[in-house]
Amino acid sequence: MASSSSPSSFSSHLPSRGCLLFLLFLLLCVQLGESQKKKENLLAEKVEQLMEWSSRRSVVRMNGDKFRRFVKAPPRNYSVIVMFTALQPQRQCSVCRQANEEYQVLANSWRYSSAFSNKLFFTIVDYDEGADVFQQLNMNSAPTFMHFPPKGKPKRADTFDLQRIGFAAEQLAKWIADRTDVHIRVFRPPNYSGTIALALLVSLVGGLLYLRRNNLEFIYNKTGWAMAALSYIHGSSQAQFVAESHIILLLNAAITMGMVLLNEAATSKGDVGKRRIICLVGLGLVVFFFSFLLSIFRSKYHGYPYSFLIK
Repeated sequence: MASSSSPSSFSSHLPSRGCLLFLLFLLLCVQLGESQKKKENLLAEKVEQLMEWSSRRSVVRMNGDKFRRFVKAPPRNYSVIVMFTALQPQRQCSVCRQANEEYQVLANSWRYSSAFSNKLFFTIVDYDEGADVFQQLNMNSAPTFMHFPPKGKPKRADTFDLQRIGFAAEQLAKWIADRTDVHIRVFRPPNYSGTIALALLVSLVGGLLYLRRNNLEFIYNKTGWAMAALSYIHGSSQAQFVAESHIILLLNAAITMGMVLLNEAATSKGDVGKRRIICLVGLGLVVFFFSFLLSIFRSKYHGYPYSFLIK
């Protein structure tokens, strides 16, 4: 009797164990579902907060706490571009200010473009507001641009090679397109400083001519201009005045200065508006003084057929 009763008592415990395993499975599923829901809610909250900040400013300023929460900590389904810099006057980082201007242009181009979305955000961490972030990343130089992808840690290519490429907004946009597949068309605000300067110059010259409108004979006096030229420029190719040597030296120096300005405008990494003005000034120096130099050469070598602007 004892041997026949033991199998029945053992089999009576099987349904209770199955129910326990089933309940444990249900509890695990519920916990996983709640955890996933919490992650989704946290992600939605982070995205909503970043979108709100971006609507106020194209570049979101971050301290250490914000950086760890919105850039480093999961969950994330968005990319973050971070500029690490030192903009405070006591830091005396002129490159940081220039790079920040280009970074603002790029961020504004993204913020006000039709392709703007919550897949990419531009942020900035200043050393005086997030020194702990610099220490955490073992960063000892500024400015530095880094891309933090939606998943995983940043790779070597996620750090922008500023020393080799420069920090122009167009170069940053190419790098971002390579890292995130987000293409940004850079729009720069119009710079009217060159136009205003030219208008002021024309107004000044026009005003002086208007004030002396009754005594403008000197402009049309060819004899006076010729005598002034003959006083310092020898009329033959076989001789040269001392003053003429100095004049030729100054003309060549002006042409060289124009070439230096053109090279500076082409290779510098500063504001595009300033580079445009430098380019125009350099081009004007080269064109005018080369024309003057060619005119002197033509006057000394009679029969020389070529001239430019000034005969």
